[in-house]
Amino acid sequence: MPAPAAPPDGLAARCTRVLLSPWSRLALLLALLATAASTMLLLHPQRLLAGGWSAQLSGPAALVVFTLAYGVCTTAFVPRPVLNLAAGALFGSQAGLVTALAGTVLGAGLAFGLGRLLGQEALRPLLRHRWLTAADRQLSEHAFRSILAIRLMPGLPFAAMNYSAAVSRMRWGPYLLATAVGSVPNTAAYAVAGARASTPTSPAFLLAMGFLAVSGLAALIVAWYKRKALRQN
Repeated sequence: MPAPAAPPDGLAARCTRVLLSPWSRLALLLALLATAASTMLLLHPQRLLAGGWSAQLSGPAALVVFTLAYGVCTTAFVPRPVLNLAAGALFGSQAGLVTALAGTVLGAGLAFGLGRLLGQEALRPLLRHRWLTAADRQLSEHAFRSILAIRLMPGLPFAAMNYSAAVSRMRWGPYLLATAVGSVPNTAAYAVAGARASTPTSPAFLLAMGFLAVSGLAALIVAWYKRKALRQN
């Protein structure tokens, strides 16, 4: 006598569907981000990177470790300007720029991957407001141009923009390339400022801070006009 067939929709299958559902994955993402942000607040990684760097860690190994730490920290909402200044102070203008830029791309990729894997499916149906739909269409259809403009604007929350971009339908290639290209000017300015922080009256330091001030003002103007255009679409 053949054994009875197992029910096609048993308890294990239902539990698996619940655990892998879009909202369960979104809840996991929010829990991970809350834990990471709380950990960063307790550890003060920006202080450790700038002032508590091990004297035994130097050369290429120090650059690699800093890049990895930079990427993880930005994913957990540590402000990029602080890390960029630390990169310049620790490694000088040129090496600091390269290291901070590599960490920027790494952090952007980590946040984008987490957001796309755990949050996109749950959040996309919520993009029903007119200006949200317009912003999503802009990001999805003009990925490189949109992300390039975002990266050129100082002051925008880096991690929040990464997770927001993950909800759109943009592809990985344009996103990472635009991040790398668009982050160069402001990252370079912060790296120079960090490298010359001990001489705040030097021309290089003053030029770097002036560039950041001007680009920040320009970003506010562009953001205001862009917000107005999105609301009219």
